[in-house]
Amino acid sequence: MADKVRVTLVKSTIGAIPKHRATVAALGLRKLNKSVELPNNAATQGMVKQVQHLVKVEEI
Repeated sequence: MADKVRVTLVKSTIGAIPKHRATVAALGLRKLNKSVELPNNAATQGMVKQVQHLVKVEEI
């Protein structure tokens, strides 16, 4: 298991429900096709799973 993951926003949050919009913002994603590196822990994995239809995840 990698120490970090790279999360990229690949789909807009315009039509998403407010809870998913808040989750994307909490991950630190603001613009389309921008990436952030986050620690690979249970909290991050849960957030990514909730918005898996909006993001792409790569292990680093």
